[in-house]
This record gives sequence, structure tokens and C-alpha cells, in this order.
Amino acid sequence: MATLSIEPLTKQAFAPFGEVIETEGVIPLSINQGFARRFNDLAKIDVAAEGGQTNISWFVASLRPAPIAIRLMERHPLGSQLFMPLGRVSWLVVVCTDPRHAASYRAFAATGHQGVNYARNCWHHPLLVLEDSSPFLVVDRKGDGNNLEEYWLDETMQLDLMPEHHEA
Repeated sequence: MATLSIEPLTKQAFAPFGEVIETEGVIPLSINQGFARRFNDLAKIDVAAEGGQTNISWFVASLRPAPIAIRLMERHPLGSQLFMPLGRVSWLVVVCTDPRHAASYRAFAATGHQGVNYARNCWHHPLLVLEDSSPFLVVDRKGDGNNLEEYWLDETMQLDLMPEHHEA
């Protein structure tokens, strides 16, 4: 069983898989008579394929036992999928370019101030949290068509994550 190393989530490192959603380096607009700041254009929501519509959901994720077993990867061929933590807690992101090739897997430690927008067709692991009952805002596609493809890793490909060995 191989252990996947965890690296910090940065826009540059994650670019092949989608977008990092964060406000660092973004100049906000002052709105509501100066009592609020608005950060625009943080992600490209891509859901219109085959007549799809934007779906906004609230997920509450459970903590998985450590080491975290990476046994399933999924992708969405008809739209992007955005995850933004609402509880300001750190979480993990696992992606790959080909689920059949171990060298293509990457694991990222996201801060509670960072979200991700998985690009259409990006292979990723389902939501991985570091605290139980972690809430997330999710923006993805609803509508007709098959927008979920799953790949179960065979025993020779299965990976583990050791979350206590990283700094978020």
C-alpha cells in the first residue's frame, strides 16, 4: 500500500485540475455603503453542457478514519464542481490525471479559507475533511445526462493518506 504525500494547495500547483477559490491577491469592490467587500469572478462555473443548470447545495461531511483510504476516484463529464468550506476548517483534496496511473495522483492540504473548482472531467476523490460535520457550499450541475463517472482502484493501486503528517 503506497502513501500519498500531501502538499499545500496553491493556484499554480492545482491549475491542471481546476481553480483554487480564495480571496488572497484579489482586490475587492466596496459595496453596501462601505460595509461589505465583494470579491468577483473567483471561479468559472461550467455547467451548461446538454442543457445543464447551476445547482447550489450545502454538504456536511464526516471525518474518515486515518489513514484515509483512497479507493475511489470520480469525475463529472458535463460540468465543473466547486467546493467551499463554510466552517473555516482545513480539508484535503485528492486529484489525478489518470486513475490507472499512480504517478498522476496529487494530494493537497487546503486551508479553511480555500475552496476548489474541479474542472469538467477532472478526476478527484469525494470530499475529504479533517473535522467531523464540516459544512461546504457546493456549486455544480443539475439536469439530464450522466454527469458522474466512477473508477474503483484495484488492490494494486490503492493509496493511503496520513493527514497528521501535513501542515495546512
